[in-house]
Amino acid sequence: MMPNFLFVALAALIPLAVGFVWYNPKIGFGNAWMKAAEINEDKIKGSNMIVIAGLTYLFSFFISAALLSITIHQMGFYSTLASEPGFLTDPNAEVTTYFNNFMATYGDRFRTFKHGALHGTIAGITLALPIVAINALFERRGFKYIAIHVGYWVVSLALMGGVICQFS
Repeated sequence: MMPNFLFVALAALIPLAVGFVWYNPKIGFGNAWMKAAEINEDKIKGSNMIVIAGLTYLFSFFISAALLSITIHQMGFYSTLASEPGFLTDPNAEVTTYFNNFMATYGDRFRTFKHGALHGTIAGITLALPIVAINALFERRGFKYIAIHVGYWVVSLALMGGVICQFS
């Protein structure tokens, strides 16, 4: 049960694509975000977008990899057996046979885009919301700032979770 890291890498592009639309002043929440964040277009224009996009992709890849264990329930079973002697290294080991039988029977359970999107949404609400809100509280930001950022992360994580669960 090796994850398909091509789809993990592709899912890491989702926050960039969603952010392009979400924070765009012409089609998304860009103007409201800039006002809530107390920044202007001059400050944005003075930034190195190649570095920002590259680091965003790197950090999004970390998030995408973490979503493997959140969206794919079989990963828990895999990790439970991973330290057993002979696991997947000896095709005749009892643990390998047990794992292969389990995966043949249950390996495709809950492996849909819809299920992954559900878990991505839950991660957005239970992980992203508290992180963004705590930072916003200390930065003395308002509700609109929190709502814009949390909305972005809920949508991004839902799409990422869907892709990872369905295809990885």
